[in-house]
Amino acid sequence: MAIDMEASNKGRRQFLGGIFAASVVSQVTWADAGSPAFLSAAAKPDGRFVLCGIGEDLQICFERPLPARGHAAAAHPMRPEAVAFARRPGTFAIVIDCVTGQQKAVLAAPEQRHFYGHGAFSSDGRLLFTTENDYEAGRGRIGVWDAHDGYNRIDEWDSGGVGPHDIKQLPGTEILVVANGGIETHPNTGRTKLNIATMAPNLSYVADGRVIETATLPDEMHKNSIRHLAIGHDKKVAFGMQWQGNGPVASLVGVHRMGRPAQLMTASLTAIRDMRGYVGSIALSSDGQIITVTSPRGGLLQQYDVGSAELSQSLAIQDVCGVAAFGNDIIVSSGTGEMRRTVSGVAPLQRHMDIQWDNHLIAITGR
Repeated sequence: MAIDMEASNKGRRQFLGGIFAASVVSQVTWADAGSPAFLSAAAKPDGRFVLCGIGEDLQICFERPLPARGHAAAAHPMRPEAVAFARRPGTFAIVIDCVTGQQKAVLAAPEQRHFYGHGAFSSDGRLLFTTENDYEAGRGRIGVWDAHDGYNRIDEWDSGGVGPHDIKQLPGTEILVVANGGIETHPNTGRTKLNIATMAPNLSYVADGRVIETATLPDEMHKNSIRHLAIGHDKKVAFGMQWQGNGPVASLVGVHRMGRPAQLMTASLTAIRDMRGYVGSIALSSDGQIITVTSPRGGLLQQYDVGSAELSQSLAIQDVCGVAAFGNDIIVSSGTGEMRRTVSGVAPLQRHMDIQWDNHLIAITGR
């Protein structure tokens, strides 16, 4: 029987083309969720808690319900999926399909653990890492979850310290950096800090479950809890702190690179005092030269020049906390419902919404 090779090849091309077209159609992206640029937890006027997607124009793209107050979130780098974390000492983290609003998974902290409100995906999106408190052992842990297999917990690692809060991945590597705040807590005593006299915060760098480097503060600053991180393209780590001591503190902001000592940013005692010992969130400009920090307690946004290691400007914003860099812009959110996007030399774009933004504004990098 003769075979029509041209027809056969045409049929094969149509078949393969159909498979390719189907795969393209089925590939859901962040655009299907309204192209949000940021994520933030928030409280509604009726008492409900939500996770919001926010566009470049500072309009809300979507709202997804949360069972209780949220803290931060982690955005999947490949698909429109977010993990919303409970505020410390919460024990839940919820995986949300940001297109449909479907709850895809619930991560429960293991027995005698709680989450610290932060997490980070691996660069390929396969793994999720969560900061956790092993409160009976008084030690920090990193939970490892398989995002390609229903977010099953597959491992856990030592965080390199006590009270791990924020966690990020260094770009272009599989190295995690962890802000170990140094503060021991236990659910039986709520948010009471149990070891102020002996606390020892640090930055730890973790690769494949092993702490490969630790950066510490000068002895006189051992009560300066390292809490929040921002990472530069050049692997520079900016960190914000919360002072637990009595009297003034010399700095609340610093930067670190692996293999070098930490460098602390300087400001007048008055400027630091006005932050009321509290950095609530931190961002690093795209060129790595400007660190922006916020203090809801002080109602202040401050910016530091990395080159001079000095405070460059302050701006009063009531109950400000969330902050993120977006190109040359800085975006901030506050508990009053205000969102502000500032371009250098241009009047800020501002929105006022009937909502209370929570602590963190998370940039979505995988759009």
